[in-house]
Amino acid sequence: MAELTAIRGILARVPVVPVLVIEEIEHAAPLARALCAGGLTVLEITLRTPVALAAIEAMRAAEPTAIVGAGTLTRPAEMAQARAAGAQFGVTPGLTRELAAAASAAALPLLPGIMTPTELVAAREAGYDTLKFFPAQQAGGIAMLQAFAGPFAEARFCPTGGITRENAPSYLELGNVLCVGGSWPAPAALVRRGDWAGIEKLAREASSLKR
Repeated sequence: MAELTAIRGILARVPVVPVLVIEEIEHAAPLARALCAGGLTVLEITLRTPVALAAIEAMRAAEPTAIVGAGTLTRPAEMAQARAAGAQFGVTPGLTRELAAAASAAALPLLPGIMTPTELVAAREAGYDTLKFFPAQQAGGIAMLQAFAGPFAEARFCPTGGITRENAPSYLELGNVLCVGGSWPAPAALVRRGDWAGIEKLAREASSLKR
């Protein structure tokens, strides 16, 4: 189905997808503008706060160049909720048949999380070949992704979890890595201070990383 393949095109737009936890709704619009001005136009809003869904709506309205997704989707009902809020893709830490079915029903392009070869095989059987490798550092990092490349040559990954501005370039050198996910382009301290210029600078640095 089209939504199964659309995610690869979305992730190909940027080397880094900012993983964002929005605590205050008034931060959503200026944060989206700052990140997009810095060249990071694909944003993941984690559903970890009461304002997360409203933040997706606010970011879509404030920054038309942004592709805004919903992350940390762990329950089937959240797929439809995210879609209704305007999410253009979804991200899960793992994959079940129920989550896959809910994403399909909501026509929500999905980046499912995997950690092991068995989970990768299950995701492939469900039709997914573009995957979140999570938690990347704890699950073997670069060495694990290199090991995946042989038996799973068609798979492409967005490693997330423990990715920093220091180790991101090493991940992006791998042929099976489309992009990485990380929180460093929008540190919580800068968001709380409203330092949008500082966040734009970090985003520009991240968007210039080579793949």
